Amino acid sequence: MYRIFTDMTGRTIEVNFPLQRIVSLVPSQTELLYDLGLADEVVGITKFCVHPQDWFRDKKRVGGTKTINIDIVRSLRPDLILANKEENTKEQIEEMAKSLPVWVSDIQTMGDAMCMIRNVGVMTGMMNNAMALDREIKAGFKSIKKSQVRRRVAYFIWRDPWMCAGGDTFISDMITQMGWENVFAEDNRYPEVSDEELASLDVDLVLLSSEPFPFKEEHIAHIKALLPHTEVMLVDGEMFSWYGSRMKLASPYFNGLISSGLVRG
Repeated sequence: MYRIFTDMTGRTIEVNFPLQRIVSLVPSQTELLYDLGLADEVVGITKFCVHPQDWFRDKKRVGGTKTINIDIVRSLRPDLILANKEENTKEQIEEMAKSLPVWVSDIQTMGDAMCMIRNVGVMTGMMNNAMALDREIKAGFKSIKKSQVRRRVAYFIWRDPWMCAGGDTFISDMITQMGWENVFAEDNRYPEVSDEELASLDVDLVLLSSEPFPFKEEHIAHIKALLPHTEVMLVDGEMFSWYGSRMKLASPYFNGLISSGLVRG
């Protein structure tokens, strides 16, 4: 039996249903498949799909998110491939889509993420679990005790060059969900910032992410030298950028940041 689904870029795909063989090319969506209750159906993941740990150890790895080994993917004979517009490369998605069912997510907001979760629930036959997760995540975010002060925040994802999250990113929407303001909200994607530009920023708080660049204490010192009156702290990048089931852990994490002594709300 075949069914037709439309992905978040407007493409339609035909898949063998019910799904028996799924390949996930996106770490946050891999974890989502696990939390929806799937197990043997997932036959391939990337080397960055670190959650759950037993899948990271035991599932077939098909390369990195931007360096997929398409031959390995083909050999797994997937009924469905889950990809993402930003995390995977356009060229590799298009190449796989010539002969394989590739469903592409496109996520910039919490609303987009919830839509993706529900769609994956439908495609995998796990809609009840997806709706329960949908309710849990929404309740968690509704419980966020938003900052009473509109703090201006810069969220760094890379070093050499410095790169920050722009306004059309999921990360930026998470900052907004906390009641803060992204100082790069007018920029698209991930703008580069020089030391001189950084020193001139009107910013209350700099967040240094644990991924994709693994920021350390030494980087705090560098930024503090440029912005001596600005708070700088390391944060868990998964909480800000993983738009799958990890969002149920993000809301209590955000509440902790807002209420902590380091981040004065």
